[in-house]
Amino acid sequence: MLAKTIVIFSTKGGVGKTLVATNLAVSLGYYLRKKVALVDLDLQATGDMPMWLDITANKCLLDLAEKLKNNPQDENALQEHLFSIERYEISFLPAVLKPHHVGRIDSNKINTVLDAIEQAYDYIIIDAGRAFTETLFSVFNHANLILLVSTPDILSVYQTKWALDILQSLHIPLNLIKIVLNRAQSLGGVSWQEVRAAVPCEIIGRIPSEGKAIGLALNRRIPIVIDNPNCRASAAIKKLGIDLTSGKENYFLERQQVDAASAAPKIEEGILLKEDDFWANFKFGQGPSAVEGQDKESDEVIELKKRVHQKLIDKLDLKHLEIDVSDPIKAAQVRERTEKTITNALAEESGMFLASLEVRKKLVKEIADEALGLGPLEDLVNDESISDIMVNNKNQIYIERQGKIELSPKRFLSNEQVRQVIERIIAPLGRRIDESVPMVDSRLPDGSRVNAIIPPLALTGPTLTIRKFGRERLNMNDLLRLNTLTKPMADFINACVVSRKNIIVSGGTGSGKTTVLNVLSAFIPETERIITIEDAAEIRLKQEHWVRLESRPPNIEGKGAITTRELFRNSLRMRPDRIVIGECRGAETLDMLQAMNTGHDGSMTTIHANSTHDVISRMDSMILMSGAELPVRAIREMIASAIHIIIHTARLSDGSRKVLQISEMTGMLDEMHIGSKDIFNFKQSGVSLEGKVLGQFTPTGYIPSFMQDLIIRGIKISEDIFKPVA
Repeated sequence: MLAKTIVIFSTKGGVGKTLVATNLAVSLGYYLRKKVALVDLDLQATGDMPMWLDITANKCLLDLAEKLKNNPQDENALQEHLFSIERYEISFLPAVLKPHHVGRIDSNKINTVLDAIEQAYDYIIIDAGRAFTETLFSVFNHANLILLVSTPDILSVYQTKWALDILQSLHIPLNLIKIVLNRAQSLGGVSWQEVRAAVPCEIIGRIPSEGKAIGLALNRRIPIVIDNPNCRASAAIKKLGIDLTSGKENYFLERQQVDAASAAPKIEEGILLKEDDFWANFKFGQGPSAVEGQDKESDEVIELKKRVHQKLIDKLDLKHLEIDVSDPIKAAQVRERTEKTITNALAEESGMFLASLEVRKKLVKEIADEALGLGPLEDLVNDESISDIMVNNKNQIYIERQGKIELSPKRFLSNEQVRQVIERIIAPLGRRIDESVPMVDSRLPDGSRVNAIIPPLALTGPTLTIRKFGRERLNMNDLLRLNTLTKPMADFINACVVSRKNIIVSGGTGSGKTTVLNVLSAFIPETERIITIEDAAEIRLKQEHWVRLESRPPNIEGKGAITTRELFRNSLRMRPDRIVIGECRGAETLDMLQAMNTGHDGSMTTIHANSTHDVISRMDSMILMSGAELPVRAIREMIASAIHIIIHTARLSDGSRKVLQISEMTGMLDEMHIGSKDIFNFKQSGVSLEGKVLGQFTPTGYIPSFMQDLIIRGIKISEDIFKPVA
């Protein structure tokens, strides 16, 4: 059975921390016959504790750590390095023997030594000093009980409250921390009841003022519980020892040993092991197991999260808690309060103290995300390598990473939690989702597009799709680096934009249409007025003279909708030089064609299509489905005269995105057919053993019909770029 470790700490000097540590250890060893190790880790006052004990140690923690490096189970090393004080029946270990060796103490050495001592003793008493350091954090991870020593004065009480805030920020639960009030009942001091009211922890020891008796004991270098065992201070310390060991009050919290390294992402034999796999194999009371192939959280962790979440609802009234994501300060305050409540609830519900700051942070963060944020989606949204998140139901969360779709090990606690996340996203935008409105489009604060659909339309449960809004603004050099197209293709596209050609970017879902449109827009001269129109704002321009318009869905009453078509018509009255529509998907297609034919050259948009040749039939369909009573011939004549260039993008089997075709619309071939000529295309030649698509970009040899127009405008572009490579 492991030792119970008591860490004695205070951020204020002079409160009697060393007095409590030394005399409590002697009380446990001498009077209660417990096997006790007293460890001096007060690195700011090295040498004080040996003075109390009247000893001169010749070995220290540094020496023991070195001895245990090769054999952590070496019991002889403990006997050799811990100073046995037989008259007090305790063992003593200083951190260092010389003050200038303090810098050599680190967390690894402390962990190695404490792990070994825990196997050989009943109790470990640690004087942890008064400064929050990395080494102190590792000491706290070994604690079954933390005793904060305070005195009944305003400054000390303030310091105690401050220390509690820091400990809570380290996700150390309040029920692991108790208060020992030294110099209690001193004249001029505040009462212990006032101290209790000021701090949220139980006071389990009140040591009366015994300045004279303590001074005499110190000068004799004898612990006061031995030098003057009948004085009030000695009686209080001995009573504290009895209370701690009697079992009448359960002051100790069981400690869950955790391999912190297993909670973080790591690479093993070339395979990335995701941090989520840690919870799949985690068992309270056991730590992570060696189970392989399991990719979901253990049922125990899920049940714990549910219980903690219910406590949050009870304690914080989560259902009515106002979370203003637009106010970072208020949101941070709510988050901090929630995380403290989670920390305490975790210890209460599990009965354990997780002995790893990394694991505590991870678990508290996940529960806080579920309560205040997007739950298991929070990390996925913040992962820049992920482009799409697809929630099929509470148990299935798929992601797209580098063009490849994979099943994430994350999952929701319930379908109700999926609903809560959906409502949390759409509520700030004044939208709702219920049986009467079971589908909704929305967006996250960062601009990511969100689509949600719930039962009865979604048979497997609430379904959520998030198209991530790329935080990095790509430019043409980035596309060239990614081999999305070639330099000649880029030069040609640049010339088309500058010469005010009307351009459509086509492609399937996730093929990179909006990315290419953003890159094209960067070539628009700064002197021109640009108006962008979108359903969900994704276009990002670097130009200053830019007006952004976004359509609006109907409100709760089904009124107030503003369509892309209405915005487009309004934009014509705003004196635009260029109109850029995020995506044509309906009636606005006809208005756009009319505008392109009446002096608004240089406009751009995207459209869903399988190839450049398929764009024409797609536009036919959208115009006819909008209710326009026009013959197909008239529609095609409008398309032929309005559209100059079509750029087709695609996502290939290896996840890469490429510009597969750049085509020019060459006008009507006959009464019903529009001519088009490919200028550049990508020819796939195969797939490598690694699954990477092989192929090359090639010019077709066709020279665009508007080359003369480019020359007139002063745009220099060589015809050599259109010649096929021999």
